[in-house]
Amino acid sequence: MLGYLGPNGTFSHQAAEEWSRGGEALREYPTIYAAISAVDKKETDRAIIPIENSIEGSVNLTLDTLAFDADLYITGEYILHISQNLMVKKGTKKEDIKIITSHPQPIGQCSRLLSHEFADTKIEFADSTAFAAKRVAASDGAVACIASPSSAQLYGLDILYPDCGDEANNSTRFVIVEKEPCMKVTERDKTSIVFAIDNKPGSLYNAIELLAKSGINMTKIESRPMKRELGKYVFFIDIDGNIDEAGIYFALDKVRQNTFFYKFLGSYAY
Repeated sequence: MLGYLGPNGTFSHQAAEEWSRGGEALREYPTIYAAISAVDKKETDRAIIPIENSIEGSVNLTLDTLAFDADLYITGEYILHISQNLMVKKGTKKEDIKIITSHPQPIGQCSRLLSHEFADTKIEFADSTAFAAKRVAASDGAVACIASPSSAQLYGLDILYPDCGDEANNSTRFVIVEKEPCMKVTERDKTSIVFAIDNKPGSLYNAIELLAKSGINMTKIESRPMKRELGKYVFFIDIDGNIDEAGIYFALDKVRQNTFFYKFLGSYAY
């Protein structure tokens, strides 16, 4: 069973349907944290979780939960093209809109439209785009939302501004998380880790240098507060290759030995 951020109509729901191709039962969860926790508690086999958007960057809740609150592995990824649409209850006109609601990511991805056409309209955040669409369907017409085209179909809404995102090339990277790591090695693998280092000059450079000296290509680095103490950070790193490759295994082991917090998040095909 595959968990996803619900309800039906979210981009996570769309990603779950496309990734599973109908070969797996789907189960919705109200939050990203709940979906990840369900896998950690073995209530579902795996979950598909948004981790990064090409416009808004990383999904911090996903990073933090994987680092601090769950003992899971990334076993795969899926890239979904995102089409943002401003939608309203049927018959609603632009001048009727008093509130626009959506998940924070779509709000940020449609900043140009919102600042130009709805500068004085109140913005309210929702747990998901589908929850926002449900609110619009139940409203008196004063509420609009930004969501996927499938949400308009599911909840009987009119799309007032189609494809209203700031950038045409908008995509979200989803990861599959499971209780056990992926054991397959392919020709196109990446490995994800997270670690923390002492706050000393050169500490981060020394950790990254261990990868560079081994000829390993680092494709991403992201920092997040460690939450225990001001000024302490963890670093999420993606590299090309699989931990089953000897060079990568020994390089990551050296990184582990030179950090006070280290977590292997998985090797997987992309």
